[in-house]
Amino acid sequence: METILIVDDEPDIRHIVSYVLREHNFNVEEAKDGKEALNAFAKTRPDLVVLDIKMPGMNGWEVCQAIRRQSTVPIIFLSSKDDEVDELLGLKLGA
Repeated sequence: METILIVDDEPDIRHIVSYVLREHNFNVEEAKDGKEALNAFAKTRPDLVVLDIKMPGMNGWEVCQAIRRQSTVPIIFLSSKDDEVDELLGLKLGA
């Protein structure tokens, strides 16, 4: 069974996304910030990362870069940002 890491500083968003994925028989790990995300990533080696961009401390861009230094796992950004520049940056970083 595939494992998905959900990273978002908003507990309600993590809960909703996790609930839907579990209902579709995925294993789900959750992290509330960048540091916790990198620790969870190292521990579980997920098959997919769903990553919020706007988080306090280490933001999603930084987490993506850190993951890319060690893995080519697929990353999907979860964000309220809709600027084309943000989309291009996400693609450039490997999402």
